Amino acid sequence: MANVAKKVSWSSKDDEARPGESTPLLNGSPTASQSGEVPRRFSQTNFFRIERLTTVNLDDDTAQDQGGGPSACVSKEILHNEKLLSLNYESLDYDNSENQLFMEEERRISKIGFHVLEIKRWVVCGFIGIFTGLIACFIDIVVEKLADVKYSIIKKNIDKSTEGGGLSISLVLWATMNAGFVMIGSILVAFIEPAAAGSGIPQIKCFLNGVKVPHVVRLKTLVVKVLGVISSVVGGLAVGKEGPMIHSGAVIAAGISQGRSSTLKKDFKIFEYFRRDTEKRDFVSAGAAAGVSAAFGAPVGGVLFSLEEGASFWNQMMTWRIFFASMISTFTLNFVLSVYHGNPGDLSSPGLINFGQFQSEAVQYNWFEIPIFICVGAIGGMLGAVFNRLNYWLTMFRIRYIHRPCLQVIEAMLVGAVTATVSFVMIYAMYAYDCQPIGEDPIKYPLQLFCPDGEYNTMATAFFNTPEKSVRSLFHDSQGTYNPMTLGLFTLSYFFLACWTYGLAVSSGIFIPSLLIGAAWGRLFGLFLSTVSPDSTWADPGKYALMGAAAQLGGIVRMTLSLTVIIVEATGNVTYGLPIMLVLMTAKIVGDFCIEGLYDIHIKLQNVPFLGWEPPAKSHALTARLKVIMLEDCVD
Repeated sequence: MANVAKKVSWSSKDDEARPGESTPLLNGSPTASQSGEVPRRFSQTNFFRIERLTTVNLDDDTAQDQGGGPSACVSKEILHNEKLLSLNYESLDYDNSENQLFMEEERRISKIGFHVLEIKRWVVCGFIGIFTGLIACFIDIVVEKLADVKYSIIKKNIDKSTEGGGLSISLVLWATMNAGFVMIGSILVAFIEPAAAGSGIPQIKCFLNGVKVPHVVRLKTLVVKVLGVISSVVGGLAVGKEGPMIHSGAVIAAGISQGRSSTLKKDFKIFEYFRRDTEKRDFVSAGAAAGVSAAFGAPVGGVLFSLEEGASFWNQMMTWRIFFASMISTFTLNFVLSVYHGNPGDLSSPGLINFGQFQSEAVQYNWFEIPIFICVGAIGGMLGAVFNRLNYWLTMFRIRYIHRPCLQVIEAMLVGAVTATVSFVMIYAMYAYDCQPIGEDPIKYPLQLFCPDGEYNTMATAFFNTPEKSVRSLFHDSQGTYNPMTLGLFTLSYFFLACWTYGLAVSSGIFIPSLLIGAAWGRLFGLFLSTVSPDSTWADPGKYALMGAAAQLGGIVRMTLSLTVIIVEATGNVTYGLPIMLVLMTAKIVGDFCIEGLYDIHIKLQNVPFLGWEPPAKSHALTARLKVIMLEDCVD
């Protein structure tokens, strides 16, 4: 029975294994058939089983008991159940040590020594900001260069094929280039470091909550995360590079603060005092905040993100150090990019994505628009709930049927090729309906296709571009740039592409795809309002594109305070503070009524013993009981 105790978890459902099934768990644990274990049968006399007690084989390093007898009797593994708690995760010790040896060691430190330690904390936070900013610069520059090469090649081929025929060749070229880049990123994740998959925000939330997630803050994870997100974005997937910056900042913080690397097996013999879970937790919080700051140019928003979504422990001195790391991260990114773009000292683009300044007329809003903003938030909450539910079902399907690394790579390549195909078909289908003249500030890769001379296909503005530039175009392009059919088709197609993409074995983020989806239907909503009230100036499509973007992102991830500040800082205008706050609060309330946020869903699907802020509803009315059932004798 001791062997059984090592592998049990509690479930609120009576899920039993079906004969012949060998589906592994989400965290990669092998089944009995995969791990070479011989199935064992039970007879009816000896063993007891507790109802709802199920087994999860997660001990990779634990040797199995040999021979017969009760200790060799282990019940069969069940199918994946998100209600289980995995024993693959350990807890971090965030309590202050109170033992005698520690207290004596602390007494040996002089007053000057404590001041030196405090200075070292500030130095570490400074290094965290610098290296996080440099990583962000590297990602941004490489993505820009590779995307330029890719879109230039495809544009030349499409222009040539439009005149001479053979557009199918352009489609094959686009799909092949997408699949090639995605294949590189997926192989890195699936075969080298699975912990680098996704944005990493759920794992960092768990780490800061006191759960030790394996490999989540390793140097190898950082390398795979950086290279993987570059491949994903250049590969044309419906992803963003901003979300993984949070994970990257946390890994940088964990490595610098410990002064050693388990991946390199190198100990630099520095910062040894900080090799405690409590100290490491504080620095990882600073790294996550620095990642947000580098992504959006929002140092205050980064601090609030770390407070709202990350750390379960907080104090005043942490606030100042984390804010310092965020400011350094933004400054480093801004300064390096200004040098790279040939404008040294021009600090006007503080983040990887810059929403741009809204015109003064568009910034204004009236009191009667407040109910409209609330309606926008409700729409975002409902669409976010639909997105999360669909992604939940898709993730469960992946757990059961797409769990092998080779299948994960094939799926990622398929999504990349399908994304290119959908983009090409949408651009081709809309050339007769939505051609616009090239203005004074044209897009970088205008596709004329079959549009008249001097005009370009506006559907290509959304699809044939990096997601960050598409978001900015939806925010700031003049009224009449997009027609309703273009926005509606783009919203529908990109919604399902983003839902399919999140959860692939690639490094990816959900922030920018959510903003892009919301900006599209928000602009469509603004066009509807301008049609209803044609003589008014308040119904600006760009303003409602921003509100829709906030509503969609809030409906998916359920962030409120930090996201409000991030968007306000990214737009550079505090006037939108109240509307964005109303939109995000409404989106969260409506979304929470239907289903949990996307990050919380994936935390549960990974069976992490994550302790939320609030107990489940009506948990005070629950009672525990023990039901004992006789099982069969163990027969080899």
